[in-house]
Amino acid sequence: MQRISLERHQVWIYLTAIGCGLLLGQQQPALSHLAEPLLWPALILLLYTTFVQVPLLHLRAAFHDRRFMLAALLGNFLLLPLLVWLLIQWLPDNPILRLGVLLVLLMPCTDWFITFTQLGKGSSAHALALAPILLLLQLLLLPVYIWLLGDLDQSLSGLGQQLLPALLVILLPLLLAAITERWMEKQPQRLVWREHLGWGPVPLLAGVIFLVASIQASEVLEVIQLLPHLVPVFIAFLLLAPLLAKALTNLLRLPQAQGRTLAFSFGTRNSFVVLPLALALPAGWELVALVVVLQSLIELLGMIVYLWWMPRLLTQK
Repeated sequence: MQRISLERHQVWIYLTAIGCGLLLGQQQPALSHLAEPLLWPALILLLYTTFVQVPLLHLRAAFHDRRFMLAALLGNFLLLPLLVWLLIQWLPDNPILRLGVLLVLLMPCTDWFITFTQLGKGSSAHALALAPILLLLQLLLLPVYIWLLGDLDQSLSGLGQQLLPALLVILLPLLLAAITERWMEKQPQRLVWREHLGWGPVPLLAGVIFLVASIQASEVLEVIQLLPHLVPVFIAFLLLAPLLAKALTNLLRLPQAQGRTLAFSFGTRNSFVVLPLALALPAGWELVALVVVLQSLIELLGMIVYLWWMPRLLTQK
């Protein structure tokens, strides 16, 4: 089996993983407690294999096409946050719920958006060049986002200190990935390890989702009750993000392949990075992690629609 086939069917793998995890958590709660010490090492390994796929040491390549980069950064870090702020106005006045939605929708994807860009006839070269910029900027802006989130409710005060250990969980694999990339590029024959490690994110994310579902199985009923509020917001985001990409593509007169790359970048969010932050929250905030997992599943289903829609929304000229 080729890796692209695994990535093409990943949504069904994740749905199976969450179903099995919920079943274990409901039927064997004692066994689900064994999942907790496995979760953080699994997350670190997941982030490491994901970050290795991002060309972290090639930031200059991102700025070869300045109009595309302007559109990508303007959309991801200014216009989409404004859209997210508008969307959360439709949510109940629940700081836990809003925190989960904000965390996951504010962070642009740096991994599977490259795969879906390739499958959706976008520009893979532009996606690869953009990924390290998106990753580094969102990590730099994350403290700002957390500070802004702290104004939502007094119960969020001190959030930054609570999330500090999770930030270390993100930065450690990022550093290891950068070291690995430098080691691989010293000798071209070592680059084969990037391909080998590229098989890791899908099964590792499935494992993480399984562990999260088994640990948080008792919170599932609460999530189900909130689906009428959450699902429309996530679907609205998926529908509006590519329309924003089309508008920027027309405004800046970008090639349609680059426009499709923008659409996949705008429509995908970085649940890999957000999940450790959600899991690091104190007792009573478990729902945030489930909101993140729910968004990633809806997003993956949305990507199936994107693969059909984007070549029609942004037709090749």
